[in-house]
Amino acid sequence: MIRRHALAFRTTLMLADASLAIGLAYLLSVLRFGRHGALPALDASLPDMRAVVLFFACAWVAALWMHGLYRSRARWTIRSEAGDILRATVTFAVATLAFLYVFKLPDVSRSLLLLLFPSMAAMALATRIGLRLLLERIRDSGHNTRFMIVIGVNQHAQQFADLVETHHELGIKVIGHVKGSARDKSQALTRRQLGTMEELVSILHSEVVDEVAICLPFSEQEAIDETARLCEEEGKIVRIPVAVLERTLNSGRIEQIDGMPVLSLVSGTDRVIGLAAKRALDIAASTFLLVALSPLFALLAVLIKLDSPGRVFFRQERIGLHGRSFSVVKFRSMCLDAEERLEELQGLNAIRGHAFKIESDPRVTRIGRFLRRTSLDEFPQLWNVLRGEMSLVGPRPPLGREVAKYAIWHRRRLSMKPGMTGLWQIGARRHPEFDRWVEKDLEYIDTWSLWLDLKIIARTVPAMFSGEGR
Repeated sequence: MIRRHALAFRTTLMLADASLAIGLAYLLSVLRFGRHGALPALDASLPDMRAVVLFFACAWVAALWMHGLYRSRARWTIRSEAGDILRATVTFAVATLAFLYVFKLPDVSRSLLLLLFPSMAAMALATRIGLRLLLERIRDSGHNTRFMIVIGVNQHAQQFADLVETHHELGIKVIGHVKGSARDKSQALTRRQLGTMEELVSILHSEVVDEVAICLPFSEQEAIDETARLCEEEGKIVRIPVAVLERTLNSGRIEQIDGMPVLSLVSGTDRVIGLAAKRALDIAASTFLLVALSPLFALLAVLIKLDSPGRVFFRQERIGLHGRSFSVVKFRSMCLDAEERLEELQGLNAIRGHAFKIESDPRVTRIGRFLRRTSLDEFPQLWNVLRGEMSLVGPRPPLGREVAKYAIWHRRRLSMKPGMTGLWQIGARRHPEFDRWVEKDLEYIDTWSLWLDLKIIARTVPAMFSGEGR
């Protein structure tokens, strides 16, 4: 299965199975021996209760793994899953009883085990049903969905698109097909045709696209190479379903989905565990800071209202991950007609490229100058971080009109969530060249790690207190 998506799914299932096994063992021991007698009874039976309980949970996960219960299945049914869980439970029960016999542990309650084994089996089945229903619900609501276009209008392209969408746990929605060439023989498609290869660049720019699947025959090697290069430059993940013996590209890695080899070309970050840790840090830090700084936010709101008429918060549409638009939130630091006066100030732009910045912007209010100097105007973006539209650290979130003017290599900066701070903030903030900002963003994407995020945050804090803001 595609590693990027499979690892999180399998890890979630394993942790759930292990945790529920431990929880059930404790709960049933309480029912069997009473609340105050459960732990002493187990301690008396086991040489090291914590070690044995941990081993017990790992052995249960191993038994489920042996029977294929962490594989992705396109044709998943409750009956087939229940059958595999039953076989895994029998294997686990026999192994457990053999373990107790070999290590001479006769005091472990057999009646407890008779309750525990079927309870674990039932909970494992309920967990899988519940998780799949949850994933389907999340996907149907449009949350946490990754969007894919398929290059090809042939039967192979149709079959691959169907296969991907059958696996709900992947969270991928195929939005349409792009016709490859005259040799790409059309068939009746169940999804819309977005255009032709000549229109691919405009399609990538007008649609939200996270991944591109290239389903062209290998006789069109030149078109495959060119398409893969273009998509990688834009920061898209490229999937090429291939037969192993047909593989001719030297880069990428072979993964599988239902036994079908898929050559994956990934530019930038693709570390699921690391990105999950990054998201956990975003949630924890943004929640803490929103609560801890709420008195400061209230004070700033009062000062903004006293300083000039208008709303406290300023909202503006920005472009996020792979072209997703969202409304960024800031403390208002400008006068009410700031947007209307933008055109007359274009000649004062201090940035060479697709960004706008004036050193002494006449639209900035008195309190706004303080907010910008200390970067306090950015702090409401913690709400965007909590919502998952931004991260604490990442590329600068651009405006739609800026993105419309990007060169292809600029667009790869959209392959990661925008951030409140980043390498651009601490390394190129005052540089007048927009291309230098993009170079720092791409350097961040190519070298990303959680440790790098922490270092950037650590360097951002003193810059705020020194008043080096805009």
